Amino acid sequence: MAEKKLQPIIIKRIKKGGHAAHGGAWKIAYADFVTAMMAFFLLMWLLGSTAKGELQGIAAYFASPLKVSMQGGDGAGNSSSIIPGGGNDLSKVHGQVRRSDSESQSNLRSIDTVRAERARQDAHRIRTLQAKIDALITENPRLNEYRSQIRIDVTPDGLQIQIVDDQNRPMFDSGSALVKPYMRDILREIGAALGGVENRISLAGHTDAAPYGNGDRGYSNWELSADRANASRRELVAAGMPDDKLGRVVGLAASDLLEPDNPRAPTNRRITITVLTHEAEERLMGSRNAPPTTPTASTESPVLSDKIPGN
Repeated sequence: MAEKKLQPIIIKRIKKGGHAAHGGAWKIAYADFVTAMMAFFLLMWLLGSTAKGELQGIAAYFASPLKVSMQGGDGAGNSSSIIPGGGNDLSKVHGQVRRSDSESQSNLRSIDTVRAERARQDAHRIRTLQAKIDALITENPRLNEYRSQIRIDVTPDGLQIQIVDDQNRPMFDSGSALVKPYMRDILREIGAALGGVENRISLAGHTDAAPYGNGDRGYSNWELSADRANASRRELVAAGMPDDKLGRVVGLAASDLLEPDNPRAPTNRRITITVLTHEAEERLMGSRNAPPTTPTASTESPVLSDKIPGN
């Protein structure tokens, strides 16, 4: 009994405390979940904005990727854009065009249509004028006599009428801009035929390569060709050609020979009348402020005493 009384009494007490500490692993899991949902919705958006044909191409690529890589074709990543559409309306396969771009394209198409229509009208007028002048030369005995000296051609610039010189029948006195009587008849008839022309006209004078004695220091083939072109202009206007239809009157001297292999040939001395197309008019006379490349035509041409035969 004494031993039992000496045994110690053990009392167990449980201490209650707070929850154990934990880390931020749940935040990482939540971020992964949000990222996955964002990727999912982005995938749904891409699938909804991609055309059916391209979806089939993507499926075919994943079904047999080596086939596209080896044989090429759509679906091998050769597109410059993942989404062919774009804009506010995702149902558009080829994308939406901004209003300004659409208006610009419409304006360009309108300009091209106007130019094409104007070119068609020019071609019709030039063909009609060519037939009119051909008939005039054929039916007029006086002009038919000089038919070998009148050349009519359709060029990219328009209808070109050239009156060329002849060794035995020159258009001007040698070294002078005085029009011969038969040349006056030709110019008057052509001027009357050009009375109702709608297009602008270019007039050019040409000489051969025979130089003047002191042409480098004074009056030369440049002045002579310009004076002959201006003399021809007066005859054409006197016959009824509208003066306001003249786009330019130039002297080209021997810079544009008809027979380059024979620089002193009589045919190099000529007057060129060109009924310009609208496109040629814009190209030749579009720059109004460009400096003149040839001397200005004078009103009259003196007869020189130191000239060399020809010109």
